[in-house]
Amino acid sequence: MTTSSSEQGVSLGMPELPAPVYPDDVRARLEADAREVIARYPDSRSALLPLLHLVQSEEGHVTRTGMRFCADVLGLTTAEVTAVATFYTMYRRRPSGDYQVGVCTNTLCAVMGGDAIFEELQEHLGVGNGETTEDGKVTLEHIECNAACDFAPVVMVNWEFFDNQTPSSAKHLVDDLRAGRTVEPTRGAPLCTFKETARILAGFPDERPGAVEASGGAGPASLMGLRLARGETAPARVVHPRDGGPHDEPRDRAVHDPSPTQHLSSHDAPQDTSASDPAHPAGPTAEEGE
Repeated sequence: MTTSSSEQGVSLGMPELPAPVYPDDVRARLEADAREVIARYPDSRSALLPLLHLVQSEEGHVTRTGMRFCADVLGLTTAEVTAVATFYTMYRRRPSGDYQVGVCTNTLCAVMGGDAIFEELQEHLGVGNGETTEDGKVTLEHIECNAACDFAPVVMVNWEFFDNQTPSSAKHLVDDLRAGRTVEPTRGAPLCTFKETARILAGFPDERPGAVEASGGAGPASLMGLRLARGETAPARVVHPRDGGPHDEPRDRAVHDPSPTQHLSSHDAPQDTSASDPAHPAGPTAEEGE
């Protein structure tokens, strides 16, 4: 008795069927949006990146149907669109959660606790890298540098910043996201869903009150070089050593107070330390240039 190739799980190399099209009402709406996007560019194919965000805002990821739509409206082949959609990591290729939770595991964030945060979130949520919780709320992933090293370790939710995290604060954050409680980023616009974020990235205005005015200002360490170049004197900054023992100089609590341009989220870790273990705060440091 012989076993067929299909029974053995062997692919015969049959070509994939063409992607289905959007329903007429969805396609008409997307075509109107696409025309608005394409009109911004002298060459229509330059609109491909925002159009991929547009179709991602429809289904939460870039589907074959979405890529076929982009190819149709731009006069490209699906191979050309697929090459772009698979190159950039901001385009999701499979269903994902309402909230993309990214833990920076690049060098500085990693050594400051990013690796520990990522490991504990995987265990806490019961998912691996790039996987989504069963309730469809959270997709967890490790991500590269977010250019926020002075706030390390950093967690991002739908590309909004949550600074100075610890495993405890990060778990509190994802629990609130899953429970539908209000979550405020440290800096930047108020949080919205991943689909809403994708539409904003496609270039459509964010009409939520106060969203445009919200700022993601740089932190003190980022601005230190500018302050020194201007001849400004940096204040003395002394923190307790790791062992928590006596210290000759008084502790300057003011360094932990937010500046007028710095907003602290209720989901940020305590500012005394940005290490992954609250029991081991950062050791004695001095401002750059001191």
